[in-house]
Amino acid sequence: MSSALSDQAVTEHSTLFIGGQWREPNGREKITVVSPNSGEEIGSVPLANRADIDAAVATARQAFDDPSVWSGLEPAERAAHLRRFADELEARGEKIASLVSSQNGMPVTIAGQMEAVYPATLLRYYSDLIEKQTPDLREGMMGGVVEVQRQPIGVVGAIVPWNYPQSLAAFKYAPALAAGCTMVIKPSPETVLDSVVLAEAAEAAGLPAGVVNIVPGGRDEGAYLVEHADIDKVAFTGSTAAGKKIAEVCGRLLRPVTLELGGKSASIVLDDAELDLETIGNDLFVSTLVNNGQTCFLGTRVLAPKSRYGEVVDALTAFAGSMAVGDSLDPATQIGPMATQTHLGRVEGYIEKGRSEGGRITTGGGRPEGRDGGWFVSPTVFADVNNSDTIAREEIFGPVLSVIQYDDDADAVRIANESEYGLGGTVWSSDPERARSVASRVNTGTIGINRYIPDPVAPFGGVKHSGMGRELGPEGLAAYQNLKSIYR
Repeated sequence: MSSALSDQAVTEHSTLFIGGQWREPNGREKITVVSPNSGEEIGSVPLANRADIDAAVATARQAFDDPSVWSGLEPAERAAHLRRFADELEARGEKIASLVSSQNGMPVTIAGQMEAVYPATLLRYYSDLIEKQTPDLREGMMGGVVEVQRQPIGVVGAIVPWNYPQSLAAFKYAPALAAGCTMVIKPSPETVLDSVVLAEAAEAAGLPAGVVNIVPGGRDEGAYLVEHADIDKVAFTGSTAAGKKIAEVCGRLLRPVTLELGGKSASIVLDDAELDLETIGNDLFVSTLVNNGQTCFLGTRVLAPKSRYGEVVDALTAFAGSMAVGDSLDPATQIGPMATQTHLGRVEGYIEKGRSEGGRITTGGGRPEGRDGGWFVSPTVFADVNNSDTIAREEIFGPVLSVIQYDDDADAVRIANESEYGLGGTVWSSDPERARSVASRVNTGTIGINRYIPDPVAPFGGVKHSGMGRELGPEGLAAYQNLKSIYR
């Protein structure tokens, strides 16, 4: 079957959104985007070079330093701007979903929920939050009154990954803009076409010039933004390896940084868990395979009790084997292609590694039948995996599940915690209190019981090699504020 995208015209953009205007780039290089469904070129944007980044940071600095532009506006005024921004993004939701799906292989039905809806939701949430904040006055122990002010941190450099480009950008700009910060956003080179729509929405919403700037680029451009002298805070989502390098730079510069990095989360199936796929199938999908496994928090290490190990393996095998693999723009597709050809090779390499280390493939393990074009891999389940195996230790970022046996609840917690990561996870049980007790002992930043859905009101982030700092919730807003105590 030919790609649904192959009949569409190539979309080429020639300007950058900097300072509230569409400007000619300083260089001639382009970022070319290739469809993961077909391997064909689908569009391009200019590559922002250092001069472009300098211009973006300068206009963001100017917009921040003039309190009449953004940072000094009353919360209600900023909130009104952000709600208009949300409306403009929402009006472009269908286009955003289609563009994201066509670039990174996310099934368009998922993109229609996450990429088209979540950003506007976050903008409205933080608009409400800043309007509800009241003065913080404390009776001083040394006499007098202490006023604690929460002031915007400044110019924020945001580096966004390709797997959820719109949602994870909003994780950063929604609270940062609400706090009064200005933004320089660097989208991933794999997903730059949708960033043009983000800029169009900001322009249509009438955001003041310089408040939001977008500089498409790769690793070198990201590194330059991170170390730029006029950046006050860095917010990054991406690999642990890249996050460590960014942390080193920000540590040397004493620059605040939020890092949301990799994961290798555990899905703990207790011995009383419901395994009827008609009942738990959708929640299991979101927790283990959503977005083709290209999601940082997924519980791809499935811990199964010895007494029900075969039953769990059979259920997961049936579950993964039933997934509809296809063109990401087809509404019937549940598992689309890997985002890039390079990433496909990485996932296939891990599958071979799992096989060579003794894992038993119960379904998948190769490319789906009839999908010679594009970068597809079948959902794969490995049984007989030890927690020390490579596929149980390292983040694969694809539709690959490893089923690991445990003895009792304490053993399950031990195995779950024997990981250098700690981002997500789930506990599956028919006993809510037992599940909560187990969940409380897992060393992770977030965890779900019988489901996993990050909620805007709750802090999201990881421990250990999964990152530092938190996004979402009031804590996400606080991450873009400096505290000042005034002794009165």
